[in-house]
Amino acid sequence: MNFHNTLLSLVIPLYNEEKNIQLLLKHIDEALKGHLFEIILVDDFSTDKTVNTIKALQHSKVKLIELRKNYGQSSALAAGIDQAQGEYIVTLDGDLQNDPKDIPSLLQKLHDENWDVVVGIRNHRKDSFLKKLPSKIANFLIRKATKLNIKDHGCALKVFKKEIAKELNLYGEMHRFIGLLAFLNGARVGESEVNHHKRVHGKSNYGLGRTFKVINDILLILFQRNYLQKPLYLLGNLGILFFSIGALINVYLLIEKILGNDIGDRPLLILGVLLLLVGVQLFTTGIAIDLQMRTYYETQNTRPYKIRDITEFKEKRETL
Repeated sequence: MNFHNTLLSLVIPLYNEEKNIQLLLKHIDEALKGHLFEIILVDDFSTDKTVNTIKALQHSKVKLIELRKNYGQSSALAAGIDQAQGEYIVTLDGDLQNDPKDIPSLLQKLHDENWDVVVGIRNHRKDSFLKKLPSKIANFLIRKATKLNIKDHGCALKVFKKEIAKELNLYGEMHRFIGLLAFLNGARVGESEVNHHKRVHGKSNYGLGRTFKVINDILLILFQRNYLQKPLYLLGNLGILFFSIGALINVYLLIEKILGNDIGDRPLLILGVLLLLVGVQLFTTGIAIDLQMRTYYETQNTRPYKIRDITEFKEKRETL
């Protein structure tokens, strides 16, 4: 398929990347020469001169979205995807570690093999051990917990069909598992090796502390997959289980009492009563959350970000 006449939307979240912007735009221009594309740069409330640098470059294909505060990468991606007009939406980082030259091959693979999403696999990844460890844990857990056998969920370079990207609900730290979210929505997800470069300018925000966030996010996604629309099935089942165990304990103690044995000082009596109360509480909590979820789906119509300003540049400079 010839993608040259099909609009591509490149969505790039930025936070303190002033030293990378000019070279990033140059690499994109070189990689997509002859293609029809737009570049959506989402500034996540940078504290350096990122915004001023973008405005000074006056790149005609750039749409700059400035967020009101630092919402995080997931919300920044959501803002960019919402503004994207292309038939295909490409996500990548603004730190020059992703190579725009890989975009055409990812698009071709998406078309040739009929995927809805193609995720990059970072070849010879140029990151520290502390940055690689959370990714390895996440990739292992996702492969074990789902049927999605993707080697590198953490690679920011991905290509989506427009309708798939627009369906994603990104908030919190869900950007790490955007491919998994698409898969859980019914998308066909493929993968392809891409280049990966060492960060030259700026500082990475990833570290060992992200490992625990990764585990929590995976558990949240799995909960959403199985119980988001029916939380009573999880809490109700646990409530019934605890209530049943408590009831059996109390029936046993009642028999012991009838037989003339003293049960007043037995810890088992406290456990039995406690399990009954916990069971009832879990079941009623499940009902309450179920009602809240119904309200959420019927009334929720907000986005997880607020936009300060959107700037589009009409005249293209001769050089970057």
